[in-house]
Amino acid sequence: MMEHLSVGIELNAVPDIVQALEDARMEKFDFVCIPLVHPRYERDFSGTVDRFEAFTRSDMLLNSNTWSSVVVGKLSSWINPDSDCETMRYNSRKAYKQELAWASHLALPAVLLPPPRYCGASPNFSQLINSSLMGLSNMHLWVRIPTSSMAASVESDSPKSDPWEWWNALRTSCEHHPSLAVALELTADLPDQERLNQWLGEPIRAVIIPTSIFLTNKKGFPTLSKPHQNLLHSFFRFKVQFVLKGAPHHKSKNSHNDYQQYLAYVFSQRVLPTETEQFEGPFLDYLQAPLQPLMDNLESGTYETFEKDPVKYANYEEATYQALVERYEPSQAVTVMVVGAGRGPLVRCVLSAAQRASRVVKVFAVEKNPNAVVTLRALKESLGWGDAVSIIDSDMRVWQAPEQADILVSELLGSFGDNELSPECLDGAQRFLKPGGISIPCWYTSYVAPISSAKLWNEVKTYNDLAHFETPYVVKMHNIHQLAESQPLFTYHHPNQGHPPPPSSSSSSSASPSSSSSSSSTKPSLPTPIAIDNDRYGTLSFRIEQSSTVHGLAGFFDACLYKDVHISINPQNFSTGMFSWFPLYFPLRVPVYVPPGGEITVHLWRLSTRTKVWYEWSLASPIHTTIHNPNGRSYWIGL
Repeated sequence: MMEHLSVGIELNAVPDIVQALEDARMEKFDFVCIPLVHPRYERDFSGTVDRFEAFTRSDMLLNSNTWSSVVVGKLSSWINPDSDCETMRYNSRKAYKQELAWASHLALPAVLLPPPRYCGASPNFSQLINSSLMGLSNMHLWVRIPTSSMAASVESDSPKSDPWEWWNALRTSCEHHPSLAVALELTADLPDQERLNQWLGEPIRAVIIPTSIFLTNKKGFPTLSKPHQNLLHSFFRFKVQFVLKGAPHHKSKNSHNDYQQYLAYVFSQRVLPTETEQFEGPFLDYLQAPLQPLMDNLESGTYETFEKDPVKYANYEEATYQALVERYEPSQAVTVMVVGAGRGPLVRCVLSAAQRASRVVKVFAVEKNPNAVVTLRALKESLGWGDAVSIIDSDMRVWQAPEQADILVSELLGSFGDNELSPECLDGAQRFLKPGGISIPCWYTSYVAPISSAKLWNEVKTYNDLAHFETPYVVKMHNIHQLAESQPLFTYHHPNQGHPPPPSSSSSSSASPSSSSSSSSTKPSLPTPIAIDNDRYGTLSFRIEQSSTVHGLAGFFDACLYKDVHISINPQNFSTGMFSWFPLYFPLRVPVYVPPGGEITVHLWRLSTRTKVWYEWSLASPIHTTIHNPNGRSYWIGL
């Protein structure tokens, strides 16, 4: 979320750069966008004309800090390396390289390039940009792209009429380079919302607002249409700069102050972030490796962050309360086992629910992290839990419980539901449950949706290796466009007494676990765990109306704690205010273009051996991609 509105002014002719900067400062602009060379100065590099004068102004007119902080350069608009004229192509290439070299010499933060000509069919322009990107270090290239095509000769439903297609062709030619970005120029007539949504996952660094698209209100001041205002509000969520373009033509015709004040007013009307959104701010589009819950012990700070979630624990308490009230009489002592007790938040939920329900509970708090056990024992003493709570310093997989439980409570879910080994842990722990006992949660389902996000994909690309493209990441997704509604994939039920592995094969199954029980001739006090197959395979298809680029898959979960009490990060029924889990991002090694009306077919596997669990994923349409992470070669969760 933007905290400060940054607005610059685009100038076409700058005879005195020092005065131009002073005028911009007086009008409270944050930066200027100026031509690198006089717009009408078309150089001839054939050698037939001798020119000895400098092709542009001296760098000594401004100090280096000013050049690098408040000046964005503009490439000459006459440059056309895709011209039919060979001389024009030659001069354009030379002029492009000359101007980019000068901008690099000045250490400008960015250079604004003209839009691709010929409806995006500009291979020579793409080649020049790609070549120059290879040599850039800190400077960015902003490509001017209009929101609507102005080419009247192009059919409106043709891909050539969609400026997003121009941009996509250019950035694909440049290998999705992170220094190549969009300067989106607003047009008077905006396309439909679906086409505008295409830009939500793109690297937009600037939004250009021509003064000509402003309307005039009753008092003669500039205003924007409601659709334009809504579009600006959608960009306020990102770190985007704004550029005013054109001469003032409203009440104050000698100043841009009215436009500045209006943009400031629109910015002031933005929806301010909630307390939860402020907390999530540092994590926006930040890749995090998923937890290894059985291999690693959480740190105190991680526990503290999770314990601040007001929604998750309120729902856990409500689920436990409903289970106690509906299933057990007030005179009945209820045994509750909290497996993976951490620093005790679920223990508190159980005790609070019991007090509300007027039920007597005996709680076993099982925790394998010895450091968290220290906190649990301190809480037992300081909060006076007494004999109501027994602290068990053990791994649930090896602990031998002295009795069976009526209710088993856990918070072993990951961002994808099963990605932190909740199925394996709870399948092993269900031996603690009495027949007919309750597990909280009782089931959970993973969900998948295709997403477009140049930001996330380039974050993975910076590692420059295969392993990171075959690793799912926990990430608070922000600069993304979800291309279709998420669909359910894998479901797990608890307690789960069935779904044994095939006798002679380890192949996965897409069916949900059954609830049938296995029989045995002798029944020990604690049943021996059944070997349960938690491998899965699923395929999903998504219809995409607008052309898009798929950069990966987003993974979510929806968990039923008890009856109608859920916790969910699935967008369709998201638990508002909950922040314990961020979605999972499955990157694609190569972004995939989807044409209008195209279909995305996803294959996803959850596989395992005796020592690890991993995911594999691929697309089958619109093209076949490689299967990512075969045999867990890059990423796995240790058992």
